[in-house]
Amino acid sequence: MKFLCVLCLLCGFPVSGFALDRNAFTFTKYDLNVRVEPDQLRLAVRGKIILRNDSDATEKNLSLQISSSLDWRSISVEGRPAEFVTQPYVSDIDHTGRLSEAIVSLVQAVPPKASVELEIGYEGVIPPDTTRLSRIGVPAETAKHTDWDQITGAFTAVRGVGYVAWYPVAAEAASLSQTNGVPEVIAHWQAREATAEMRVQLCVWSNPTTRLTTLMNDGRGKEQTGGESGDRATCSEHVFTPLGQTVPLFAVASYETLARSSVHVSYLPEHKDAADTYAGASDRVVPFITSWFGAPHKAAMVADLPDPAAAPYENAGFLLTPLANIDPKLAEITAVHQLTHAAFPSPRLWIYEGLAHFAQVVYREQQSNRETALRFMDEHLDDLIETEKSLASGQGTAPSEQSLTNMPVEELYRSKAMFVWWMLRDMLGGPALRKTLAAYRPDQDTQSEYMPRLFERQTHRDLQWFFDDWVYHDHGLPDFRIVSVYPSLTTAKSYMVTVSVENLGAAGAEVPVTVLSEGGEITRRLEVRGKSRNSIRVIVPSFPDHAVVNDGSVPESDMSNNTFPIPKQ
Repeated sequence: MKFLCVLCLLCGFPVSGFALDRNAFTFTKYDLNVRVEPDQLRLAVRGKIILRNDSDATEKNLSLQISSSLDWRSISVEGRPAEFVTQPYVSDIDHTGRLSEAIVSLVQAVPPKASVELEIGYEGVIPPDTTRLSRIGVPAETAKHTDWDQITGAFTAVRGVGYVAWYPVAAEAASLSQTNGVPEVIAHWQAREATAEMRVQLCVWSNPTTRLTTLMNDGRGKEQTGGESGDRATCSEHVFTPLGQTVPLFAVASYETLARSSVHVSYLPEHKDAADTYAGASDRVVPFITSWFGAPHKAAMVADLPDPAAAPYENAGFLLTPLANIDPKLAEITAVHQLTHAAFPSPRLWIYEGLAHFAQVVYREQQSNRETALRFMDEHLDDLIETEKSLASGQGTAPSEQSLTNMPVEELYRSKAMFVWWMLRDMLGGPALRKTLAAYRPDQDTQSEYMPRLFERQTHRDLQWFFDDWVYHDHGLPDFRIVSVYPSLTTAKSYMVTVSVENLGAAGAEVPVTVLSEGGEITRRLEVRGKSRNSIRVIVPSFPDHAVVNDGSVPESDMSNNTFPIPKQ
């Protein structure tokens, strides 16, 4: 009988419902009452959402998706129950590898740019689940330490879309087996809801003898307590206005809190010493952050994870990481990343994330030397090369859409952008780069050309070619090789060495060229555009031994051809 009822309801849907446009509606407002019951692994949500039809067609049906471990209980429009059917929808934007999708039939069709308000209710459990990773062959131990989201009596931490769809979304299916499939779908969804507002009343119900702390990554909220049936409710209000790049998450545990001006650390009682280590590391790096990006606008937030092998996760200045046995130097590097975000907000991922990674490299240089910093960047190079190869082969985003300004691929907006900022510093010098960053205003960054124009105004250099190759478009990576080296004896008994460099790649760069001899080494910088050659002359005190192009500061696809031995005359 239930099957027949569902079949009749489906038959009642208009034909257009079977060609459902999951990208038609933009979520503009969430007002959610969220009840978490850790001892029952349970999540229950009631609330209202507003969706706007951003398609060009009048829409009669819409999609609402939540984690497959949750069940839809009610959906109403204007106080009247709406007709809807639910179906499993395979997608790796949730750790279960599936979503529970409600296809809602609206009584009144929604014209373009009009909005509809829905009252919703859903509930279920959120246990640990590694389904999406195990089905693509990820080892069980690795999967467990990666997808650690859960609601349990001992510990609760639930990340948002991309890990657990604990609030409604609407997106096309994404698979981890497809190159960049999941990041692209998530980035597209985030772009659509970037201006949305989310309000969450988060209540955690527990035994009154259990002391719990509730955290969310909005950095705001006032805690209060109440009681019901012998249990205790810890409630807090949280507001995300707008959502922007924030992926709402929450964590619940028996945390202690260590509050400093630079960071608030919520730690498990057994990890107090580790919390002191991280807080001290944050305090030490504040002067460095301030010198580059200005003073942090807010304290960073850190929440402890009980699994010492769990993969860290950061969003909106909120870091979830295991504090057990944390190394002081690693803590400083991590704090640099967090506090860069706190000091330098930007709506552009290549700026927001790229600068945070760049700051880590500069700090490593400050801790040790340039060679140490270059080794730090080299750890990102293999994955970046593979990503560029996959993009060049036509996998993932279309070539016309490949640019740092809109690329959702982490290896690009994190690693490649890190190299871009480092190259800009090498080209312009630290003072000029700091001057440009100081002039940046995130609210004025409404066009992709804003940052390049800012550079030109502050440095009076034409950097259009550089931004064309590295930011506006993805021309891949350069591939430098030394074509020839000609040493000639000067009247001063030194040698004038002419080095010719060819760039086999399509992206140009200003690259260091070093000539080595018994008297030492001399380095000069040479601009070599994509698919072209250029030469430079270097004077050395004795006959040169060999020449090298690129010290690792410019990412390139092949560094095996960068050294040119010079035969003795």
